[in-house]
Amino acid sequence: MQMIINGKFCDASNKETMKIINPYNGKTIDTVPAGTEKDVDKAVKYAQNAFVEWKKVPVHKKADILYKFMDLVDANRKDLAKTLSAETGKPITQAYGEIDNIRIAFSAFCEKAKHLYGNVIPNGTEAGQDATLQMTIREPLGVVGCIIPFNFPCDLFDQKVAPALLAGNTVIVKPPHQNPLTLIKLTLLLHEAGLPKGVLQIITGEGSVAGNALAKHAGVHAITFTGSTAVGKITYLNGAEHLAHVSLELGGNDAFIVYDDADIDLSIEEMVWGRMYNTGQVCCASKRFLIQRGVYEEWIEKAKARLSKLIVGNPADAKTDIGCLVTEQAAINAERQINEVVSEGGRIVYGGKRNGAFIEPTIIVDIPRTAKVANNEEIFAPVVSVIPFDTIEEALSIANQSEYGLCGCVFTKDVTKAFRTVKCLECGGTVINGASFHRSFEMPFGGYKNSGIGTEGVMSTFDEITKTKTITLKNIF
Repeated sequence: MQMIINGKFCDASNKETMKIINPYNGKTIDTVPAGTEKDVDKAVKYAQNAFVEWKKVPVHKKADILYKFMDLVDANRKDLAKTLSAETGKPITQAYGEIDNIRIAFSAFCEKAKHLYGNVIPNGTEAGQDATLQMTIREPLGVVGCIIPFNFPCDLFDQKVAPALLAGNTVIVKPPHQNPLTLIKLTLLLHEAGLPKGVLQIITGEGSVAGNALAKHAGVHAITFTGSTAVGKITYLNGAEHLAHVSLELGGNDAFIVYDDADIDLSIEEMVWGRMYNTGQVCCASKRFLIQRGVYEEWIEKAKARLSKLIVGNPADAKTDIGCLVTEQAAINAERQINEVVSEGGRIVYGGKRNGAFIEPTIIVDIPRTAKVANNEEIFAPVVSVIPFDTIEEALSIANQSEYGLCGCVFTKDVTKAFRTVKCLECGGTVINGASFHRSFEMPFGGYKNSGIGTEGVMSTFDEITKTKTITLKNIF
């Protein structure tokens, strides 16, 4: 499969390609171009030219194109889900869910775009402005670069591409190098729906080459990036060279706090949802499980019993609950981290083994708060890291000692204790009596500290990818 520049399939300028591997069986699914800086430069020039006309298209006509796209997605649902599952290792039922999210997200952004009203500052609001009327309107930024991660490529395509297009920007997508095929197909469907050439382009390749070139390019006015904190910081610096507007959604090491008075069975079910989904490869997954001493042993035994019921297997099988990681190397890295936790005092009571790209659902208990995983070590795998605590103050201290601040959650039947906890958690999103893995399309999603800058969601994304112009009518009264 090729990348798409100015509405046409293109090879890389150096003709080099990359293999896309099915992580479950190690077979090559397809190849894609290894995009270069020259390819990015070409795409940016086409995007700049297309922007001149695209920004003039009325919002309702842009929305009509996106609604046609949603219908095409529905018609191609099976093929898209199978492609996503094969290239990612995502269980097929979860792949279908991600494809179905496209309509939810795109339609919500379409409706929001029709209500991006300006504001009016009436005359006389301020001394000296008695004869002046001031109003504001939103305008597009220009060319927006969207750098998308492997774990939820379609969901992040929704969050970034839909609002950017509706606001009148032109868009260049840098998909994940491991699994770009589904996003190439979505880009094709948007063109089939009527999107003019040059308005949306997709450049495949390594992030260190194509991604960096996109962020550095002076013709790119905004970068919206989801990925690791380390790469996010590089992206931020690259964009700063030409004062691009940069939004970053980065790593997380979310705390999952269970107090003695919690509904333990509920917390176990939410642990499965919040840690095992997508085989643990979720930025806002609950990763540090802080369990109060009074229910510590009960919680661990119930967690072991519940994980034993999960089916680990072929991602293409609808019965599979847990698939493989996105690459075998990712599983090797997770295995190393598991062994490191044990070396620092943790004890494996369930799972812990690797087989190719598979990591068994794993529970590690008795982890001291000094361990790396209790602080800043993010394990992107189905690993439940359990840390005991005695008091609320201790739980909050452990939760907040991390450099990350994406999300967090608490389980308790005491509403005062619940609100005290979420108020004190140093993170951007909190959940009471549910896992921190919660992201509706409507909500503003983003983190504190090293978890990012800015937010995404129907409520807030348009603020990130538009600029405000003030129009003043002087001496009108």
